[in-house]
Formats: sequence, structure tokens, C-alpha cells
Amino acid sequence: MQVDVLDINGKKTGRTVELPEEIFGIEPNDHVIYLAVKQFRAAQRQGTHKVKTRMEVKGSSKKLHRQKGTGGARKGNLRNPLYKGGGTVFGPKPRDYDFKLNAKVKGLAKVSALSYKVKENNLLVVEDLKIATPKTKDFISVLKALNADNKKVLFLAPEENENLHLSFRNLPNVQGYQFTDMNTYDIVNADVVVITESTVNTIAEDVKEVSAN
Repeated sequence: MQVDVLDINGKKTGRTVELPEEIFGIEPNDHVIYLAVKQFRAAQRQGTHKVKTRMEVKGSSKKLHRQKGTGGARKGNLRNPLYKGGGTVFGPKPRDYDFKLNAKVKGLAKVSALSYKVKENNLLVVEDLKIATPKTKDFISVLKALNADNKKVLFLAPEENENLHLSFRNLPNVQGYQFTDMNTYDIVNADVVVITESTVNTIAEDVKEVSAN
């Protein structure tokens, strides 16, 4: 699958890159995307919710009145859940919402999400950005040239780049990762995925090595 490489002005450079079909051209699996997004969001939950049971609320433990002979219903003490200020029945307790997902399922979810972006023409390949001094204004100008300044953007690079990170970290609509550190949720959540040319070349080389073995 050949894709044009764009420069920082949003123009075609005349070069193309080959997107590996194994990553960007598979038939997407909706269910594994759902599982991966569900697992990611579940892991973000603090799970610190807590209510008090009848054993934990304040109040006398004395029985309100005798069991029989009053003509009324049987009653225990004021901590009864039926009374104002009483305990809560079956309320939430602190817990961990995270659950295990196999590595193969996570991997399939990522490539499925990337394949969707390619099918929807929401994946752009740009030439490598050479940023000597981190400037948010310069990065915004690149996004404008790519018609992505008002969209949620996921920027994928082959390795850590401190100047690049400092250039977009103050932009609320931009997320940036190394390609190996991306997650399915951010791919799905992004309107546009931007990949550098060297990232695609690195991916293609890795795929060739795996195929050769």
C-alpha cells in the first residue's frame, strides 16, 4: 500500500512509502477494538468509591422496641438501612476495575484501529521533523498545513524526541508516542493519526525481519 509523504507545509514531497499490509491493511476486528478500549478505560478508574454499611455508620446499637406486642413492625436499631442515616445495602466498595487482556488481542486491536484510519483517509505520513529548538508555535503551523489544527491528533515517532515532545505537550488536542508505546484507545480517539517517514521505514524493516524468520 503506497502512501504519499508530505512535507511540513502539507505538500507532497514526491516520495512515497510502503505501508505494511500486516499492520495497516488488515480487515479490522471490531470486537477486539472494543475489548482493548474497555480494558484501557477500566484501568484508568480509581475504584476508590466507598459507602458505609450498617456496621460502620454511627448510631445506637440498641433495639428500638421489643419484638412483639407493640402492634407495629419488628425493628432493629437506628443503623438499619431503612432509616435516614442508616447503612447502605450492597453499596460500592473499593476495587480494581482492570482486567487482563492477552498481548495478541491487544496487538490485533492496534492494527485494526490503524487499518480503520487508513480506510477513512485519516492517516498521514510526514517527513521527519527536525526541531532544533522546541516551539509550540512552529508545531501548530505544521498542524495547520496538514489541516489538523482543529482536530484531535495522534503523532507517532520512531523514538523519543525531547524537542518534539516539548513542542506539543501544551496542546490539549495532541497526543504523541513512540510507535511501540501507542495504545488502541488513543488511535480510536484521534481524528487524525500522523506518522513520520522514518517510523514507517522502521515498521517495514521489522515486518521484513519477522517474515524472514
